[in-house]
Amino acid sequence: MSTALRADVLLAEEQPARDRLVPGLARVRRRRRETPDTWTLELEVEDPALLRFAPGQFNMLYAYGIGESAISVSGSPIDARRLVHTIRAVGPVSAALAGLPRGAMLGVRGPFGAGWPLDQTAGHDVLVIAGGLGLAPLRPVLYPLFAERHRYGRIGLLCGARSPGEILFQGELMDWRRRLDVQVEVTVDHATDHWHGHVGFVTRLIPRTAFDPDQTVAFLCGPEVMMRVAAKALVDAGVAPDAIWLSMERHMKCATGHCGRCQFGPVLVCRDGPVFRYDRLAPPLAVKEL
Repeated sequence: MSTALRADVLLAEEQPARDRLVPGLARVRRRRRETPDTWTLELEVEDPALLRFAPGQFNMLYAYGIGESAISVSGSPIDARRLVHTIRAVGPVSAALAGLPRGAMLGVRGPFGAGWPLDQTAGHDVLVIAGGLGLAPLRPVLYPLFAERHRYGRIGLLCGARSPGEILFQGELMDWRRRLDVQVEVTVDHATDHWHGHVGFVTRLIPRTAFDPDQTVAFLCGPEVMMRVAAKALVDAGVAPDAIWLSMERHMKCATGHCGRCQFGPVLVCRDGPVFRYDRLAPPLAVKEL
């Protein structure tokens, strides 16, 4: 870690605890288009405490005059210089956030929620399964996994997207595939003439992946149907249900569990999650109407 980066980290650690409900100010320093409707924003924040987050947590981002939306942090927890969010434009608020130009101001409150249990992965095989935008909340897990590769067994990253043009972080995926100590597999639902990779549901990649079911911790994020099928496939392969973790993407409005918008069976995703152990969510996940 560089001296400048270490200074940034120390500065953040020395700050007093902030009220997460009070929005802080952020400025867009860089923006990058990932897919036709998805952008990654690098934010410079006034309060260094906003840079302290656990992989899997989310922030509430506020577009002035329009509203706020819950967006997972997609940057590295190791690099504390910028706050990074990847946003798909699917509604008025997310479209406004994704369209913010460089230099624009926005509000940030957080971080909120339970993150990925990285402390339980040391010495284990780690399987990361992402569908569509689900790779964004999982990317903060990959940075520490790769940075301390010696602490883990086999690492597998399985990614699915609807088409080649909708694959997130393509440059990084290519870099990760060049590593000799990580297995990276990518599949799409609908191939193009120039696509030479896998075609089909991401769960089809599980039998192609090397891992010891008795020693595996799995992290999943993506559409609920994908997570339901993938979690069942992992259990059928011998992975323990309490070693499988899911990040839910139910619509979160208040981030504190008061409004009830994100209720999923007995849990409120913003308050109790968004990361849950699979055995806790298996019963409601089996009810397709929820």
